[in-house]
Amino acid sequence: MADATDFVRMEVRGLVIDSSSNAPIVLLRDETGEAILPIWIGPFEASAISVAFEQQAMPRPLTHDLLLSAFSRLGARVEHVAVTDLRDGTFFAEVHVTHSGEPLIFDSRPSDAIAIALRVRCPILVARSVLAQAQISIHSEDEDDKQERLRRMLEELDADELGKYTM
Repeated sequence: MADATDFVRMEVRGLVIDSSSNAPIVLLRDETGEAILPIWIGPFEASAISVAFEQQAMPRPLTHDLLLSAFSRLGARVEHVAVTDLRDGTFFAEVHVTHSGEPLIFDSRPSDAIAIALRVRCPILVARSVLAQAQISIHSEDEDDKQERLRRMLEELDADELGKYTM
């Protein structure tokens, strides 16, 4: 992984629906609460994140639970996940694992990495270069229409609505 100073620790703030496209958005927020990173995801991915975010117990393991069970049985540990790049409107992520003292990196979709991070309660890191391209600063004045619409939506959301994504 690149230098740790190249990354910002973020937390999942919640899941919302983009009213114009009906697509779920996972919202990551930096520790200062000033920067929000919206990542548009699919409905199944949103469901997997919601289950972990709400700490819901499922009767049978989901795919992320299966992967984590395999890691555990093999003696591997998830250290952190990282959103590493944004190219042509697509976010890229990695799951960083340690096995027998050796670091392993697995390519991942951000939604899967976030679902894993929530399950094991490990850090979610975002590259500063990604934030420079896609973050929404709550106090910014010069945003394009899409960012302005999302900023207004975030400001108008009741705190009780965040994280209450339903299928």
